[in-house]
Amino acid sequence: MRGRGEVDAYAARMRKSAHRVRVALRKSGVDYFRGDGSDWVALAGLLLTIPAITLGTLTNPVWCAPAALVLPIVAGGLLLRPASLLGLYAAAAGALIVESFVLGPYTEGPARVTPGTVLVVAACGLFGLLIAQFRARVGVPWRRGGTMLFDLRERIRVQSALPRLPQGWHREMALRPAGGQSFSGDFVVAARTNGGRTLEVLLTDVSGKGMDAGSRALLLSGAFGGLLGSLPPHAFLPAANGYLLRQDWDEGFATSIHLVLDLDSGDYELLSAGHLPALQLHAGSGRWEEKTGEGPLLGVYDGAEFHPVKGSLRPGDVLMLFTDGLVEAADRDIAEGIDRLTGEADRYVASGFEGAAWHLIEACAKDVNDDRALLLISRKT
Repeated sequence: MRGRGEVDAYAARMRKSAHRVRVALRKSGVDYFRGDGSDWVALAGLLLTIPAITLGTLTNPVWCAPAALVLPIVAGGLLLRPASLLGLYAAAAGALIVESFVLGPYTEGPARVTPGTVLVVAACGLFGLLIAQFRARVGVPWRRGGTMLFDLRERIRVQSALPRLPQGWHREMALRPAGGQSFSGDFVVAARTNGGRTLEVLLTDVSGKGMDAGSRALLLSGAFGGLLGSLPPHAFLPAANGYLLRQDWDEGFATSIHLVLDLDSGDYELLSAGHLPALQLHAGSGRWEEKTGEGPLLGVYDGAEFHPVKGSLRPGDVLMLFTDGLVEAADRDIAEGIDRLTGEADRYVASGFEGAAWHLIEACAKDVNDDRALLLISRKT
């Protein structure tokens, strides 16, 4: 019985040891792919590929050419830190020397280590080292860099999501960055305040476009999203203006339009900071009316004042907010662009503007190389 108990205890210890090893390997792998762990696993794997490639070259240099050493070098430029990368390069250089001695001078026939082979491998190594040094300077490894950019894009999308509205209201928003990029200088932040009775929406157009304005738009969307609903509506734009001035950016201005809508009565206020006017469709007359407040650009000077304009959405009415990329182009002025936008929007009156935002951008500014954003809020009949 004692011998069997010792065997069971030994088996239990082995299971615990194997479990600890699995946990450690899993943790090491997770840390590595998050960019937090050591790169020794990748370095060891790439170092093993170099003698394998060298053996294949010496065995059959026609199918496994000496230039195949660029494969671990390119992978190392993406996976390794600069210090580890130098060790990989030393191993690759040693492999080239061995291949050149065994295969003989390149003048004796094809499939030899030629000067061109050395130049190609060295050039790939140089580019890989530059990439690795850039990653090290930024502090974001490639494994985590793409994930971080994806996370930033999703955060902007979540912040731009419009809250659900009570029955009888419809809202939708479409955003298209310049050049088909994932980051835009236009953004929307929205919240339901006053116990859910009031809808506050802010549409902002940061100076610049695409990736150039995307980083500033990300910072401002987070700051403005924190301010929205935390301050009285009339105090929001002055606070946003002060925040933007404190950033002291070289190209630090922005335009914004702030909608404060009472979801019970349909009454609203619009406060504008140098932004284009909103457009309201009156269902009774079928005519579009421009609605704009008075106020300067954000980030230009301190002590700016913003004066609202009031209105009301009756059943069947539509309110449209947009940025200049939708109506402004080199071959037309803004008034012509607004006329074209309202003309296209009239086609969606019968359908209640369901799915209209994206189609309006397609119809009015599909090929415009600028950020475009459109927000529609309608009160159903």
